[in-house]
Amino acid sequence: MEPTESRASDDLTADGPRRPRGTGRFSPAVKFVLMVGVMSFFADFTYEGSRSIIGQYLGLLGAGALAISVVTGFGELLGYGLRLFSGRGADRTGRYWPITIGGYILQMSVVPLLALAGSWQVAALLIILERVGKATRNPPRDAMLSHAAREMGYGWGFGVHEALDQFGALFGPLLVALIIATSHHDYKTAFAALAVPAAITLSLLAVARFLYPRPQDLEAGPAHVSAEGLPAVFWIYLAGAALVAVGFADFPLIAYHFQRSGTVHADLTPVFYAAAMAVSGVGSLVFGRLFDRHGIAMLVPLTLVSAAYAPLAFLGGFWASLIGVCLWGLGMGVHESIIPAAVAPMVSPGRRASAYGLFTGAYGIAWFLGSVAIGALFNVSLGAVVAFAVVAELAAIPLILLVRRRTAGRTEAEHTQSEPRKER
Repeated sequence: MEPTESRASDDLTADGPRRPRGTGRFSPAVKFVLMVGVMSFFADFTYEGSRSIIGQYLGLLGAGALAISVVTGFGELLGYGLRLFSGRGADRTGRYWPITIGGYILQMSVVPLLALAGSWQVAALLIILERVGKATRNPPRDAMLSHAAREMGYGWGFGVHEALDQFGALFGPLLVALIIATSHHDYKTAFAALAVPAAITLSLLAVARFLYPRPQDLEAGPAHVSAEGLPAVFWIYLAGAALVAVGFADFPLIAYHFQRSGTVHADLTPVFYAAAMAVSGVGSLVFGRLFDRHGIAMLVPLTLVSAAYAPLAFLGGFWASLIGVCLWGLGMGVHESIIPAAVAPMVSPGRRASAYGLFTGAYGIAWFLGSVAIGALFNVSLGAVVAFAVVAELAAIPLILLVRRRTAGRTEAEHTQSEPRKER
């Protein structure tokens, strides 16, 4: 069994707070964030490449709009809900790396197997297993990242990681689009080709495990210790994030809409997804830095802007749909980076994996319920889909403002503490 997380007392020596093992641009903490980011680049290359076409693939195999929405929504439910158990298990056992490795192996194995699916039911099972793999590895990985990210600033550290993650999600769909365009819509070849980045991901994972067996030692300065249990502001933030999740349609359903309405040609759908991932990656960097400077308040304008994805993507023409998909990607990517950045200062290091698991578990349940509702409304009218999505998104803003009000003083102190350290 690996050693468990160090407590605040472990960061103290006879001479005072323990100094970080390295500081500056190329400190061990920064190198760890970059290494995990590159690993995530190839991981997202693999599974986001597949997710850019699973809507059409399921449709070609005979699935309808409701089935696609339920499958992808249930996948997200497990993909987030199971994080509650993997996060808690990582904190209780200290086995952060083994749990992370197991999740990556499962996720990277099932994506290429989609090439062998003979029915939409088999494809649906593999899609769900891919989400299970992601659920298993994310909380312990994010907990390990949080130790290194404190030195850089939580927003910037997670923003850099998410940017690399999303740039992988840019190139994966582009490769898939190229394969589909040059192979006369051979989806099976596209899925099989993703075995290459999957193998690279697992190789980098082994290297990272060897070089950084104890990422918790990268925590800069004394560990922040919160009171027993999770603070009230954590639950308020969770409620706001859940409303955001309810309003976000899954991309496979958006792609299915494009296919059914003829708004976007099938060859260009993965390109649209790649564009969304590019915007998401840049947004992660920009808003990660803004989070370190301004705190949770910057989520308010972001939510207002990203809520516009629904009318543009579901009601607009070609160019409006492209803008809508980019706004969808911006909202998704930035929330993926700011969620762990905002949660990290709220809890002590030894509880972060559990906090991430609980937070994202509830987030996934909300996403599933929203996906089912949107899928059902899709068969009623697109106007109903748009109204539901926009109202859910905007309802999160009062809660975000409440979080800002309750954390204003503490957030400023945390951000000052987590500013990158300058060499003397």
